[in-house]
Amino acid sequence: MSNGLPQVVLVGRPNVGKSTLFNRLIHSNRAITHDRPGVTRDRLEGIVRRRNKPEYGVIDTGGVTLDERSVVQEGPEGIRGFEAEILQQVHTATAEAAVIAFVVDGKDGLLPTDTYLANHIRRLNVPVLCVVNKVDGAELADRMCSEFHALGFPLIAVSAEHGHNLNELAEELADMIPKEQFVEALTPPELRLAMLGRPNAGKSSLINALCGENRMIVSDVAGTTRDSVDVRFTVDGEDYVFVDTAGVRRKTRITDTVEKYSANSAIKSAGKADVTLLTLDAMEGVSAQDKRLMDMLNTRKIPFMILINKADLLPKKDLTEVVKRAKELLGFCGHVPILTVSAKSGFGLERILPMASLVRKECLVRVPTSQLNKAMQQALTAHQPPLVKGVRAKFFYLTQAESEPPTFVFFVSDAERVSPTYARYLESSLRRIFKIQHAPMRVKLRSSHTKKS
Repeated sequence: MSNGLPQVVLVGRPNVGKSTLFNRLIHSNRAITHDRPGVTRDRLEGIVRRRNKPEYGVIDTGGVTLDERSVVQEGPEGIRGFEAEILQQVHTATAEAAVIAFVVDGKDGLLPTDTYLANHIRRLNVPVLCVVNKVDGAELADRMCSEFHALGFPLIAVSAEHGHNLNELAEELADMIPKEQFVEALTPPELRLAMLGRPNAGKSSLINALCGENRMIVSDVAGTTRDSVDVRFTVDGEDYVFVDTAGVRRKTRITDTVEKYSANSAIKSAGKADVTLLTLDAMEGVSAQDKRLMDMLNTRKIPFMILINKADLLPKKDLTEVVKRAKELLGFCGHVPILTVSAKSGFGLERILPMASLVRKECLVRVPTSQLNKAMQQALTAHQPPLVKGVRAKFFYLTQAESEPPTFVFFVSDAERVSPTYARYLESSLRRIFKIQHAPMRVKLRSSHTKKS
């Protein structure tokens, strides 16, 4: 494209929904969409724009029909006679592509034509993201996507028709583009932070202290902050923004239903941020509400860290007990960092932003397949799987399905023969080998009876 933006090219067999996906990504009905396969013949170009992500181009291409030798085969009626030209258009588009979005149909499952095309684009030596389309909700993703992991590409499930996971797709594609391909003049993305916690824990005071100015009204009255506010600031040349979050109220003359809604609303806002700063009041210790928030953040794999504020107001011995209590409650997610700080005195504040940046960096980790399987063998050699009902599970291969958070999938002979204890060992091994200390991580086990060649 003449604008010099890096390009993402949509590639796939006919009728997998590339044009609908294209329209969704550019927020415009540029491409004609229809249930009949072969409507798109020429390639279309557009620009993807998302908040806090650099712009990039996207190219829609016609459906490609290949056999196992990468020879063009006769396609459906809409493209019949144009198969070779469409393939040439795809080659032209991918010649300078930064990323290929390989679109497949989750409802149809993995077809031989998908495999042939995947083998073809793998030889182009361009980063590939497998986009499993027509997955109408997160609850269907595991079942509809499992067989596509065999292609060996990082994977994301979406529904172009219903809008499921489209923003995540746009951001994932932006993150896969090599940074040097973006125009240098583009403003780097801000690190988005969410301040979460009970009323009067000092969230507004911490924001003011980190910003270096009074951007938020501070009062001893709990619940002073009511409006949603985005606070932008720069520290040492790096840009940050505190995203709006709903306040989490205590159970004071309110029903459990209202309390649950309030907490869910806050967690939803936290999900818009890169890292959430869960703020505790050292004077009040760790409450049941704090524990509830920890559980929800961990369950949803939202990157977070604990700030124990007002640490300067407690004797050292008492503060140690508060930290110990927080660690006990975080036993299920020991990777979460805990910092003792004071908005009033400035104690410990210099550690907050660097730690948040580190957590964010770890969330974006992508590991090459060769390193993944080397790591798997290293973990298995150090500690082999235990016998379960007299049989030891066989591990075939390991893939990284997603980032944000890093998600690793082990393909084994029988997932039910891998104990939860051994699964936790595998997670700790991956954290150690790939230096993922503080980011959330998903480790999944999939039953498979064939070893990847």
